[in-house]
Parts: sequence; structure tokens; C-alpha cells
Amino acid sequence: MKTKIFVLFAVFGLMLNLVGTTFADNSKKKKGNELVALLPASDGVIAMDSKRFFASALPQILSGNKEMLDEVNAKMDEFKTATGIDIRQFDQTAIGVSAKEISPSNTDFEAVVLARGKFDANSLAGLVKFASEGKYREEKIGNRTIYIFSPKEIIEKNKTAVKNPMLQKVMNMIFPAISGEMAITAYDAKTLAFGTPDRVRLTINNDRPGIDADLMIMVSKNPSAVGSFALNMPKGAAGFLELGDDELGQNIASVRQMFGFMNVVGEDTVVSVTAKTLKAENAESLKNSMTALQSVFGDVLGGSKRDDQKVYGRMLKNAKFSSNANQVTLDLQVPQSDINILIGAK
Repeated sequence: MKTKIFVLFAVFGLMLNLVGTTFADNSKKKKGNELVALLPASDGVIAMDSKRFFASALPQILSGNKEMLDEVNAKMDEFKTATGIDIRQFDQTAIGVSAKEISPSNTDFEAVVLARGKFDANSLAGLVKFASEGKYREEKIGNRTIYIFSPKEIIEKNKTAVKNPMLQKVMNMIFPAISGEMAITAYDAKTLAFGTPDRVRLTINNDRPGIDADLMIMVSKNPSAVGSFALNMPKGAAGFLELGDDELGQNIASVRQMFGFMNVVGEDTVVSVTAKTLKAENAESLKNSMTALQSVFGDVLGGSKRDDQKVYGRMLKNAKFSSNANQVTLDLQVPQSDINILIGAK
């Protein structure tokens, strides 16, 4: 039961991470992320308006905790020193993730990132030579040079102690996840491609298949959003989540695709996540289960003495679930005042 409850509210975990890193001005119409169409075939796609994120998101979302904002900026400076890449120069970012079932309970993920901005991509790729202190190798594919190196060793060497407890937890999650090798190359004059070597090689292969039509439609549903995602549930996901054979487990296992977006309206951060199930009855039943658990856990967390848990309780109570055909959707608005509590406003 504990696992099922976690699965049901995994969307809230996703939302909390996105709330902590996402803000957008929704006053202008956007064309959408042009880089998504350049990605190779993927099981999951993330599109981000990086320019708006770095110009507005971090200052706004972390406005209640300047110390955390300063530390985040310091970490981006370290990443620039370590890799030669200043991610604050990115205008648009698109991420394509592939999933491979290793065993019924183990799925491996590989990603490639396309980042476009006001910089010379060829020059930035070349800086990896210096940032890696010579610990890299080169591959030539057509007229492109791919630089391959170990980011974990470089970042660990250059990192400094993190003072903020929440940020430390995030960094502790990131560093162990950085393993193996990273590849980087210039996709074109203003676009970098970086990620696992195999995904980067595939990205610059002109003969490979691209993003399928369903993912393209789902990730582009709200082009004005600062961040959007779409994914096909990977094979083996049901085994990984250890779902049972009862009605609840079957409904969760019936989810075939998920998509959503994040934006801000006034001072409220808006999150929408939709799951597409195998059958319409699965979506309706899943919505009813989540609504029932929403009331119970909303009351439990709302009665806590801890301010952060009270925020989670308000989130659960304010969440709106709806179903339409084989889709069940979570819509949520979170005020900046609650975000300030979560980031430890000072």
C-alpha cells in the first residue's frame, strides 16, 4: 500500500521539484521550443524556455531565500569552470531521454540535451579541452568533433561545501547520478548537444528517426509555458513500481503516457499533469482513488505542526482532479507565499 500511495502522488513530487525551479511570465504568446524537433527518438521529452527561467525563475522563486539563490549561482559558476559551459547563456533547452529495460525491476535511462543560446557553440565545445585538464578524448563524425570526458571527476574536484540543507540534498542526489562519460559537440553554430556518448552520436546522425508525433503534440500543448514534458511509460515500469493486481494497481499500471506543463499566473505557480490510461474506465477509477486519498492525506498533513507539511496539505486539498475519456488530469496552483515556506524563506 505504501508503494501505491507513493505512485499515486508521484505527480506531486514532480510538481514540487518543478515549483522549486520554475517561473514564467505568461503575458506573451510563444512559438514553442524549436529544439524538440531536432531530438532523436526518445521515450521522454522536456522542453524549457531557459532564457525566461534564468532571467525570471530563480530570482522570483528563490526571492525569499537569497542565500540559496547565491549558492545556486555559485554552483552554476562551478559548472562553467568545470566544463566550459555557462548554462545561463542558454535561450532554449530540449532534453530527450531513452529508457532501456535491464530487468523487470531495473530500467536504465540515457539523455541528450540540446541547448541554444547567444554563444559560439564551437568555441564552447573546445573549452572542454581546458576544463578537463587534458582528461578527454575526441571523436570525429563527419565535420563535427565530439569531446568525451568524465563530468563526475571534474565537478567533484571543483565543488565547494553547500550550506543550505535543501540545496545540499539536491546536490547529494545529483552527484551520485553523474556517472560514466559525458559527450559534447556543436550541433550547429548556436546549439550545443551534450549527454551520454551514444545519445549524442545518435543526435547528430541525419538518418536516425526523430521524436514520434504523439510526444511532439503532448509536449507542445502549451507553448507559452516555461517548461513542458511528455513521456511514454517505459517497459518494465509496472515491475519497477511493484504494483499489485488489485483495482488500484491495475489502474496505475494502465497509464501509457504522461504530459504536463508549468507556468505562473500572477503570483501563483500553475502545474498541470495528465496521465493517459489504456481505457476510459481506468482513468475514471484512478481519478476517484486519488480524490479519496487527497482528502485523507490533506487533513493529516494539514494538521501537522511543521509549516512545510502544512503547505503539502494545502497543495493536496487545492489539487483538482478531472477525467475525460482515457485521461486523468491534476491541476494545481501554488502561491508564492507557500513556495517561500518550502525553500526556507529568510
